[in-house]
Amino acid sequence: MDLIDTLLRYLQNVFAFHAESPLLFTQFQFWAFFALVFAGFSLVRNRHLLRNTYLFFVSLLFYYKTSGLFVGLLVFVTCSDFLIAQAIDRCTTRWKRRAWLVLSVLTDLSILCYFKYAYFLTDVVNDLFGTQFVTYNVLADLGNTLLGGQPFRVDNIILPVGISFFTFQAISYTADVYKGLVRPVRNLLDFGFYVSFFPQLVAGPIIKASDFIPQLYRRYFLSRRMFGIAIFWIMNGLLKKIILSDYLAMNFVDRVFDNPDLFSGFENLMALFVYSLQVYADFSGYTDIAIGLSLLMGFHLPANFNSPYKATSCSGFWKRWHISLSRWLQTYLYIPLGGNRSITFGTYFWMCLLTGAALILSGNAWIALGVFIVVCMVLFTAVRFPERRKKIYANLNAMITMLLGGMWHGASMNFIIWGGLNGVGMVIFKFWRDMGLFLRSLLTTAVSLLVWALSLLAPSPWWNLILCFLLFVTVSAWVRLLFHHTLGPHVREGRLAWLERSWAILVTFTFITFTRLFFRAGSNLNPAEANETAWRTAQSMVARIGSAWNVDVLQVCSAYWQVFLLFFLGMVIHWLPARLKRRYRIAFSRLPLPLMCLCVVLGIFFVYQFVSAEMMPFIYFQF
Repeated sequence: MDLIDTLLRYLQNVFAFHAESPLLFTQFQFWAFFALVFAGFSLVRNRHLLRNTYLFFVSLLFYYKTSGLFVGLLVFVTCSDFLIAQAIDRCTTRWKRRAWLVLSVLTDLSILCYFKYAYFLTDVVNDLFGTQFVTYNVLADLGNTLLGGQPFRVDNIILPVGISFFTFQAISYTADVYKGLVRPVRNLLDFGFYVSFFPQLVAGPIIKASDFIPQLYRRYFLSRRMFGIAIFWIMNGLLKKIILSDYLAMNFVDRVFDNPDLFSGFENLMALFVYSLQVYADFSGYTDIAIGLSLLMGFHLPANFNSPYKATSCSGFWKRWHISLSRWLQTYLYIPLGGNRSITFGTYFWMCLLTGAALILSGNAWIALGVFIVVCMVLFTAVRFPERRKKIYANLNAMITMLLGGMWHGASMNFIIWGGLNGVGMVIFKFWRDMGLFLRSLLTTAVSLLVWALSLLAPSPWWNLILCFLLFVTVSAWVRLLFHHTLGPHVREGRLAWLERSWAILVTFTFITFTRLFFRAGSNLNPAEANETAWRTAQSMVARIGSAWNVDVLQVCSAYWQVFLLFFLGMVIHWLPARLKRRYRIAFSRLPLPLMCLCVVLGIFFVYQFVSAEMMPFIYFQF
């Protein structure tokens, strides 16, 4: 009896939800969980309905272990979109089909907005009407009523893990059914598996229905080389997460961002650059593991990263970073807004809404007025100069898409600024690309002089920081112009082309790193206080970076030499040619199984040296 009681208590502990220890890819518990899941999967791998049903319930268990009773929310989204897609398919009248699609989108976005933007919307109402409403957790109150007790707090709304990912994935399904790109899934269990597939459930990539649903009915196949590639991606992801992301965060980045005033300007600046590598290693590490796990089970997930810090422009960066979200926004937002053809009612709607958001979040009418004036000038230019209209409309829609992409990450001013800066970077690059070298040099010089004059009239570390970046770009423009006029055509086509590309990568990486200031400052915060805290952190860091550096740089480098060496090695590996990476990936997949097992054991032993006492969750879990 004692043995049975012990076993029952152990099983109860295994299947219970523990908020302090959710299932993470970096935990031993997860790999024990996956080993059991894969053993069961091997018994049903070629029976489509049984396999999909099995993985659906396994995914629900995984999400329960990660988010507790929020698994009910996942089940609700699954059932509602399944039934709506069936209704869309049965309808022959266009307006009825569209009405069902609108219902699906409104249902999913309402759920997302309730959990993610409740504090923001409450602040909007209070600021507009002078009310004193307090955010109230209606679902927690309902749960307390049903359970006959008070186990849930009603004064705090907790964000379910991965809600942005599975709601967007569900929306893509009903949208693709409406467009006729995919036939609706006839079985709820098959569809539930598509929505909740556990390797990518909580942090993506976002899978389009037209890409994944056909895989539900394919026969299981895993070749020897595919097995090797899967193992490589899993090990690659673990190395990125634990060695690069967690080590850099705990030993440098988190310390600086938590108390920027305690560190020098140089340390704050280096924390920004190191964070750029950390967030990439964290998110792409999760994706690598998810791709490897899925491949072991015979499913192919789309690539979500393509060496983003090799990008030579902001536009190029977003074609390489979080590719599934970029494509989702392009397919279901940018193109419906009018894309590069025109503007629609949605364009005007979002312009007004975002202007209002800027006013409310900033608390400054001048900012909103400035945004409104800029928008009016853009629209006037489009009307006055028809030959430029198409390009202006495309940039306007792209800017709105990036701002909404920023708000997707969180409803705070910092995320809107981050999305807006990326949008501005994309727009400026398009105009920059069409200019001649001499005009580029003159323009950057003029803008630098203007910012320098403003910094003299109204001294601020913000102006100093912007001026440093502009001087960096201005010098590069003049140097490039000088090389083009002094070197011969053969040299320009060879060495200069390589130099120009390297310089463009460096400028883009520097710009993206600067935008990370607002992204990181707004992360890991309680939504109720995100605006104030995030903005204070950003101001403190800029004040330190933009002021005099009263510090011995060599002494700082000596104190953090392990961090800076790891950062340097990580960037070097990131910038390796794609051909070389493909070669060693394939070479690993061809290793004999005993040698591959030895490499995995050595890799795990190496990773274990960097494991900290406290497991750090993946950054994108909060989105």
